[in-house]
Amino acid sequence: VKMSNKKRNLIERLNLGPVICAEGFLFEIEKRGYMASGEFVPMVSLEHPEALENLHRDFQHAGSDIVQAFTYNGHREKMRVIGKEELLEPLNRSALKIAKKVATSPLQGEQNLMAGNISNSNIWKQDDKKSQIEVEKMFREMVGWAVEEGADILIGETFYYAEEAFAALEEIKKSGLPSVITISPMGENKM
Repeated sequence: VKMSNKKRNLIERLNLGPVICAEGFLFEIEKRGYMASGEFVPMVSLEHPEALENLHRDFQHAGSDIVQAFTYNGHREKMRVIGKEELLEPLNRSALKIAKKVATSPLQGEQNLMAGNISNSNIWKQDDKKSQIEVEKMFREMVGWAVEEGADILIGETFYYAEEAFAALEEIKKSGLPSVITISPMGENKM
């Protein structure tokens, strides 16, 4: 079978079999000493970009087909909480650029896909339209940066509320990129 130089998209890859996406950045970066527990904001992309690049390469070496930008909790609300909201866009763009660099230089074979990432907001309230509008704005700006930095797919992860997951999906769909959404029912086991 002759392979063209064209990189296969997510659906093409899934049609051929499993596609692996390594996750667990937050805990792995914390274990390596580059993040303190607490607010879990991914400042590592600005403070220690080489450590993040190395982690991506470790995941790639372990078999990940997707290099997911470590922007989990890298949204406006978390940055506001730690008093670093002005670093929001640089943090996101740095994480996306690092992921793109690793995705486009695979250890062997075909290039990996690069995934942009948005996550639960911690401010979504079921009956509060104002909070929902804020969350949608946060998703919109993060999706926009991911698209501008060349993401192949977008991942929305760890949503506790189905409605918040649907809001993330709506913003992602506007980009035209394939999406993956993960949910995380809390202890009550309901969404």
